[in-house]
Amino acid sequence: MKNKHIDIQQAAEHFRDGMTIMVGGFMGVGTPPNLVEALLNSGVKDLTLIANDTAFVDTGIGPLIVNGRVKKVIASHIGTNPETGRQMIAGELDVELVPQGTLIERIRCGGAGLGGFLTPTGVGTVVEEGKQKITIDGTEYLLELPLRADLALIQAHQSDRQGNLTYQLTARNFNPLIALAADLVMAEPDSLVEVGHIAPDAVMTPAALIDHIVYPKES
Repeated sequence: MKNKHIDIQQAAEHFRDGMTIMVGGFMGVGTPPNLVEALLNSGVKDLTLIANDTAFVDTGIGPLIVNGRVKKVIASHIGTNPETGRQMIAGELDVELVPQGTLIERIRCGGAGLGGFLTPTGVGTVVEEGKQKITIDGTEYLLELPLRADLALIQAHQSDRQGNLTYQLTARNFNPLIALAADLVMAEPDSLVEVGHIAPDAVMTPAALIDHIVYPKES
């Protein structure tokens, strides 16, 4: 059995300037705190972040924005982090706002190997700018393209030593889907358990999707 367990210093060796990184979480809930802190401390810059939101200035991925490590954000909203809005208005940060359902479906398409999907959401609004429109049976749709990343950082409730994951309540949010849509996937669980501790039908993300388990100590 492959040992997927690494420490936070080993995780940081995978970070590099210019990466596209997906991060789980909804206003910081379900965002892996130690991995985000390690990303910040590594000093990497010019990142493209794909996430539901940019949380707050001091939580979730907010500190990455505040410290100027991000060149582009693809998210469904930024209203809870005023620094994101300030940098966007100042031309310091490229922000692509995507309707939340469209965002997660683009990620799902990226994970499933699909070429995109059609949606009526955004037709007739600024969302349609620069996008192909297709009419089917008299209804206009936007062609939305898939999203993938170099790296996905996810938070789990439990992981066994193979990387089978469970999540806790709403902290599950985007995490299972971003695990499908990145070249390298790191999971930060709250606890690490032995194989067999998690019932097979309780596994929410299978071990085959997880490259590294980042846990600060052995259980």
